[in-house]
Amino acid sequence: MTRIKTRRQSRERRHLRLRKKVQGTAERPRLAVFRSLKHIYAQIIDDSEGITLAFASTRESEFSETQEELNKSELSKKIGANIAKRAKEKGVTSVVFDRGGFKYHGRVKALAEAARQEGLIF
Repeated sequence: MTRIKTRRQSRERRHLRLRKKVQGTAERPRLAVFRSLKHIYAQIIDDSEGITLAFASTRESEFSETQEELNKSELSKKIGANIAKRAKEKGVTSVVFDRGGFKYHGRVKALAEAARQEGLIF
């Protein structure tokens, strides 16, 4: 008898499979993305030290007033640009992209492309 998986379980399995290959270092930290139905989160993580270097999300106060007037993809672009600026402030120019088990399209793709336009290399 086969076991029925939920979407979340499938995404978590894809994420674990992806994390076997993607490892953040001090030279190239990991840009981890998580999206929920309403929000999107991005972190730059140094896995060798176990610390978060930079963080951006739509739950921050600067995005609360723009949330109603922009769609989710446009907000993701702003988060991508924001995380790239914060990474540059910390001296990070090159990262490894961790899409978190999500498909590379829509909001995840918008965030990644905006971060690239701001100068992050991955």
